[in-house]
Amino acid sequence: MDYVSGEILTENGFKSGYIAFEKGKIAQTGSGNSPKKPIYKGLIVPTFVNAHTHIGDSFIREKNIDLPKNIEELVAPPNGLKHKLLQEASDENIIEGMEKSINIMIKSGTKYFYDFRENGILGISQLKAALRLLNINSFILSRPNTLNYNKNEVNILLKNSDGIAISSISDWDYSELQKIARDARGKNKIFALHASERVRENIDNILDLKPNFLVHMIKASESDFIRAKENKIPIIICPRANSFYGLKPNFKLLKKVGVNLLFGTDNAMLNSPVILDEINFVKSISKDFSTFELLYMITFGARKALNLDWDILGPNSKADFAVLEKKSLKPLYIST
Repeated sequence: MDYVSGEILTENGFKSGYIAFEKGKIAQTGSGNSPKKPIYKGLIVPTFVNAHTHIGDSFIREKNIDLPKNIEELVAPPNGLKHKLLQEASDENIIEGMEKSINIMIKSGTKYFYDFRENGILGISQLKAALRLLNINSFILSRPNTLNYNKNEVNILLKNSDGIAISSISDWDYSELQKIARDARGKNKIFALHASERVRENIDNILDLKPNFLVHMIKASESDFIRAKENKIPIIICPRANSFYGLKPNFKLLKKVGVNLLFGTDNAMLNSPVILDEINFVKSISKDFSTFELLYMITFGARKALNLDWDILGPNSKADFAVLEKKSLKPLYIST
């Protein structure tokens, strides 16, 4: 049996203690010092949830292309540079790039990731091919091939994925989005969208679609955040990707309103999908959230918000945890 010790992340903060584990299961937890010499000491936290990724564009990072720092030019469908490069790339290049990103997530402690998957049924197939030999929990959120509602296509997407996630209400005819959201809800699947990323969008229209979560909300107002909180809709922010475009989440306002806040790494062509890098970046540009709050958001908080198993770090639970160096948050140990 092996032991790790230090400060264990709990619902109410860190507590001094240890975890004993063997054969992939936690056998014992306790407070104070470990009864045997621990293999690692540090902050003991659950494995992570990367709540928003686009790993299909991973291959673009290796092209060394000078990417435009304008959201619409780079990622807006259907003519953003990313979408053109995805259309031109081979399945092999796209899948190989995805595999690299998934392996990075696994090695850096990510247990779950939610991917906004472009390119319709082909995009779903590419991600499933990349996942076939890798041990990670993925949620594939597909997207129609065009900005038009096609009932047959939507049914196929919902049958083969965990739901549908669209770019934004600004890109679509709203009545078309209403049909997609209705179909996703009708099949008990996830419906999610980017919201108020480059311009403020109508929060009533957004909430009327009954999304499971919203991504970005950079241009949202205080009243928008309050409405999202009242409707119990989590908001996922991706500060490193935002900074590429010269944008920054309003951390003070997010803290003031008390929204249910989660984190994602967004486009793999911009950043490696290491969620701890996101947290360290936030710590470097904002003092609004403590280390405890930030680590909680990517562990217990994300699991609760996304209806994942959060009864972890206790006896008889799976050994799904990481040990981090206290100051740098560098992973010292990640359970497998």
